[in-house]
Amino acid sequence: MYCSAACRQKAYRERQGGTGVGVDGLIKEIGRQVEELVPQPPSVFYSGVTELSSSVARLRRVARTARDTAQEPTRESVTQPPVTEATAVPAVPAVPAVLEVPVDEGDFAALVESYRREIQVHCYRMTGSYDDAEDLVQETFLRAWRARDTFAGRAGARTWLYRIATNACLDFQRRTARRPQRYEPLPGMNHGGGQPPARITWLQPYPDDELPSAEAQPEAAAVSRETLELVFLAAVQHLPPRQRAVLVLRDALGLTAVETGEALDMTVASVNSALQRARPTLRDRLPGSRADWTTDEPTEHQRTLVKRYMAAAERLDLSEVAALLSEDVTLTMPPNPFWFTGRDALLEFLSVSLDADSPMFLGHWRHLPARANGQLAAGGYVRRPGTTVYRAQVLDVLRFDADDRIVEITSFEPHLFPAFGLPLRL
Repeated sequence: MYCSAACRQKAYRERQGGTGVGVDGLIKEIGRQVEELVPQPPSVFYSGVTELSSSVARLRRVARTARDTAQEPTRESVTQPPVTEATAVPAVPAVPAVLEVPVDEGDFAALVESYRREIQVHCYRMTGSYDDAEDLVQETFLRAWRARDTFAGRAGARTWLYRIATNACLDFQRRTARRPQRYEPLPGMNHGGGQPPARITWLQPYPDDELPSAEAQPEAAAVSRETLELVFLAAVQHLPPRQRAVLVLRDALGLTAVETGEALDMTVASVNSALQRARPTLRDRLPGSRADWTTDEPTEHQRTLVKRYMAAAERLDLSEVAALLSEDVTLTMPPNPFWFTGRDALLEFLSVSLDADSPMFLGHWRHLPARANGQLAAGGYVRRPGTTVYRAQVLDVLRFDADDRIVEITSFEPHLFPAFGLPLRL
């Protein structure tokens, strides 16, 4: 038990204050995992291969960061000029120099790699895009390499990287100037009687498997489920960049007003003012009751409903799909312009593609379960008429209401299937 989020984070940093595993140690660990692989029984073999795959992926990211760091002097800055110069990032005050930043690119990459997952989640909260978050993590590490002389020690690495990552996100948002819009009616399409939802073309899902481990990182504020759910992410995108940064640092990460001000080069009064403006805007964009948009964890009953949802689509059973939907269900397909509000409008759209006798028949479906943004999801594959291969088509992220009916479906394009451990073909 901790008296505050700051104390919880401090305790975590102290526990993580050891030397960690460098490049050589990681290579030796991979060798050990290879030697311990056994093909039988299959469950043990699968577990071993999964562990090995994770270690190899980590080593690959370390190698990529080391390569980019070594090439960095010849690279041009991504943002000209940046909101804040990376070289101007101040050292964390009153932090003992437990470990100086390695000057070797490989050792430096191994050091920052231990923070990759939580920094990527932070960039995702700021941008709402998985692809952009990956790029911004790499940009954060490059800026950190340039500013390594300002780093006082391992104990402050987390806060130091968060400062750099936040400012990299602000630079990115200044360049792109993204603003949510409203969906527009399409000619000849019945969208339903509800109000058009917000259209956020850059919104993407985030794989639960890539979230920081709750056991390895106990500070709940940094891995809070509700601040990663799609309805929250969509609402955050309506905030101006500075307000968004303040809200994420204060309410999602639990930083103090002083720490937030230091990270953003703002006064404490400006931080508090920005937070006071951001919170009402966020509340206006979220459903009226917290219970209407978030739950602690998907229930076993909801998992069963997702299986029914997938099986119904595979049987082309429109009546079974209808039984699983709430009356006011909403479907959006970012970045595509299609949207529907209400069960009748959605079923009218689906009836054409699920009818094998229709000239608009899409094909036969298969599904694999997935988890995205703390929610249940289904990866859909289509075998089009005249073909023999099921190809990745759509990732449906599902949200349930209090009666365990599907109240929202957000359908994403399939290029992120590999990030969810899903193949592109069956």
